[in-house]
Amino acid sequence: MRHGALHALRRILLIALVSILAVFICATLVHAQQGSGAQLQNPVRYPDITQFLAGALRVMVMIALPIISLFIVYSGFLFVAARGNEGKLTEAKQNFVYVIIGATLILGAWVLATLIGGTVSQLTG
Repeated sequence: MRHGALHALRRILLIALVSILAVFICATLVHAQQGSGAQLQNPVRYPDITQFLAGALRVMVMIALPIISLFIVYSGFLFVAARGNEGKLTEAKQNFVYVIIGATLILGAWVLATLIGGTVSQLTG
């Protein structure tokens, strides 16, 4: 029963993450006015794609940090609830490792995008 509930929770989180990413990735349609002098305006506040990606990753990190914190607390709860049971301790350790790997991937992507964005902006002037 617990394994099924954990699987369902992981599935829900995966669907939520994919949905959030789809919102950021999908472009919205912009309809420009017909006629002379019509100009297409940028609907986002970022002037170029590198700053937009940095902003999107910043938002993702802001959303992910509380979720990561909750999963670390949940992992600690699994350690306490194991009460010395080797099978449950192994599951708790595996859960903790997965949380740390996920946090490292999210924060690493943000750091890497920030570094690449800074390098590109320095090179382009």
